[in-house]
Amino acid sequence: MPKAWIDDATAPMVLQDHAHLKDPLSYKIKKAFLGKPLNRHNLSHQRLSKIFALGILSSDCISSAAYGTENILIYLLPAFGLAGYNVLMPMTLVVLTVLFIVTLSYREVVMAYTHTGGSYVVARDNFGPVVAQVAAVALMLDYIVTVAVQGAAGTAALASAFPAISSNNIQELITLGVIGILCYGNLKGVKEAGRLFAAPTYLFVLAVLSIIVVGTWREFHHTLHHAVIGAGSVGYGHSQQLITFASIFILLKAFANGGSSLTGLEAISNGVSLFKSPEGNNARRTTVIMATILGCMVLGISFFAKATHAMPYTSGTPTVVSQIAEIVFGHGTLGHIFYLFVQFSTMLILYTGANTPFSGFPFLMSFVAEDGFLPRQLTKRGHRLVFSNGIIFLTITSATLIFIVGSNVSKLIAFYAIGVFTGFTMAGFGMAKRNYRRRENGWRIRFIINFLSGTVSFAVVIIFAVVKFSEGAWLIVLIFPIATIGLIRLNRQYRKEQEALRIDQVSSRATSISRHDVTVLVDSVDIATVGAVRYARSLNPHALDAVHFVIDDQRAEQIKEAWKNNPALADVSIEFIDCPDRRLANATVDYAIRMTQAADVELTLLLPRRSYSGLLGRLLHDRTAEAISAPISQLPRVVATIVPFDVEKIISGRPIYAHEEHSTDVVDPVERPQVRRLEDEPILSEEVSHYAEAIHPIASAHWRHRAHVTGSVTSIRSAPTNASPHVDIEIWDKTGGITLQFIGRREITGLEVGSTICAEGMVGETDGNLVILNPSYEIILNQSQH
Repeated sequence: MPKAWIDDATAPMVLQDHAHLKDPLSYKIKKAFLGKPLNRHNLSHQRLSKIFALGILSSDCISSAAYGTENILIYLLPAFGLAGYNVLMPMTLVVLTVLFIVTLSYREVVMAYTHTGGSYVVARDNFGPVVAQVAAVALMLDYIVTVAVQGAAGTAALASAFPAISSNNIQELITLGVIGILCYGNLKGVKEAGRLFAAPTYLFVLAVLSIIVVGTWREFHHTLHHAVIGAGSVGYGHSQQLITFASIFILLKAFANGGSSLTGLEAISNGVSLFKSPEGNNARRTTVIMATILGCMVLGISFFAKATHAMPYTSGTPTVVSQIAEIVFGHGTLGHIFYLFVQFSTMLILYTGANTPFSGFPFLMSFVAEDGFLPRQLTKRGHRLVFSNGIIFLTITSATLIFIVGSNVSKLIAFYAIGVFTGFTMAGFGMAKRNYRRRENGWRIRFIINFLSGTVSFAVVIIFAVVKFSEGAWLIVLIFPIATIGLIRLNRQYRKEQEALRIDQVSSRATSISRHDVTVLVDSVDIATVGAVRYARSLNPHALDAVHFVIDDQRAEQIKEAWKNNPALADVSIEFIDCPDRRLANATVDYAIRMTQAADVELTLLLPRRSYSGLLGRLLHDRTAEAISAPISQLPRVVATIVPFDVEKIISGRPIYAHEEHSTDVVDPVERPQVRRLEDEPILSEEVSHYAEAIHPIASAHWRHRAHVTGSVTSIRSAPTNASPHVDIEIWDKTGGITLQFIGRREITGLEVGSTICAEGMVGETDGNLVILNPSYEIILNQSQH
């Protein structure tokens, strides 16, 4: 910009970024801990092929094969002795039958709900938001326990390979450390859609496949031996008949534990929108592939657990999978390498499975909060564009569970299946109702599948609640109704508040007020009071008064003299009102009611508030303004406005903000834009729009000259509906800002705050700022929006 223009105060100028507030200490700590804040316009997700989607979304489900068989044996062997191995395979087949039925149901879910699915959305759409809270509680409990179980199982796999860390305390510390690392990584914005997360799934599948192939070869040649039973194993009990009540009860316990193999089956339904088009078909095929892999792995592990007589241990280590791998691969150098590979891949997928809830849980809570059943704060993204509040809550609850129960999978399983299968139940019955209501082609067979899935899942919930009640399931049974009622109660409060804030055209104060009075409440005559009076004048009230409530006659006299001798206050009368009981809030309410007896009068009370230093200011000064404003807000046609005045700034002599003190942080910029035409037709990579040529910095724009600029849209302002139509678009680049003014329009189709736009036109001015009037323009599409 020419120097002559800068010296000329009347010359219009581009918009300049004048000042930034200083970063508070809490923000500096957050920045040091998490890094720079991410730009919200970078918020997007990548589309995944079936191969990557299977690896990323199925880690929670497939990893459960690592402990499903072991948890069945924990009940069979002490109850039935060696005969328990003969029961293992039929029990595994029963569990896989349930897997088959539920998988058929979730094939329907992912086809019907291609944007976002899961049992919560299914229940909400088919049973209403109130009933859906049962599914919400179930899923939240499932996510919390999943972090604890998967983390503990991963640590058990590590401790099985390195017995030196197998003590309970060390395992607990390791698991808590892993949860902390997962929390930190997700707060920094580690995305589950990163393709690196697909590797652990395929490594684990390869590890189990190698066990099955080598183990089958050795079993065929009769070279597999039985596991050596050490101290701390669950041991063999005495064989007994299978048709007694006690035996049936044990079998139901084993079945309930085996149901843990089905956890994570709903993960794909929660991430259908991540798939490439056609989303529904790709998600359905991936669901079937995931369930098939899980079923084969569980069946294979159960078979070799029977063949090797692998034995669970009360401490959780060595795991059954560890014992099978050690026997199958032998004790040679190559065999030990394969054994470590199995343990490493098992640990990796289990820790990856523990990371899955850090994506699903915060999104679930944001969905529930958007429906008004959880605090609204859970819908807000944090420093790194993640739902930080949900991540922190998940970390605290799962870590608390580990701290109380310990890092022991067999103990944690007692809290698991109720939440999992309640979700399956809601999804099955919800889809059955949807099929019956729509009655599309083939609806009867789909209705039968989904109803059967809901019925079987509900039966598992009942079985688990009964047989595992004394082992910890009682806590889940207790929490379920309390949490569900709590969510419904919170929603009722939100609805009451929304109803209270609903615009009523009949009683709206905007249509009935003809007189506006302002009163300044005076506690002392100082610069803060003078500032409040100056602000009161700017409101152009019908009457401007000042009031002091007398609780000390001597102080009242001092205020009277100071008011009379201050020329800045000469045109404002001050009233002294007796307050014998020294209850200032009551006296203020009485005054406000008296001043608004007429139905067409609105009163604004200005309360000067002097802000002092943090802790010392709280000790030396009271907070009377807040105490007075609270009851005033309950009165109709009365507004209490606190006018702040920073005393600490004057004492310290420092400015609140300044160019030289502003934060040097800049949010990560959006990726380099590519031009897209207004009709949203993609431009080929070799095509270059004429708008991308000869772009100049905004700061170089000259009054009464044509300008060709590009910038990010920071604000969009439309004219009121009863005024002449026009739209003002404020755009900025690194050098400054300028306004694009479109006369005769009320909106620019396709343009939103955060968009990038190229514009060209004649530069005029409004109120001393440069404005490009009715420019030709082209909207820019960022890479993250492709």
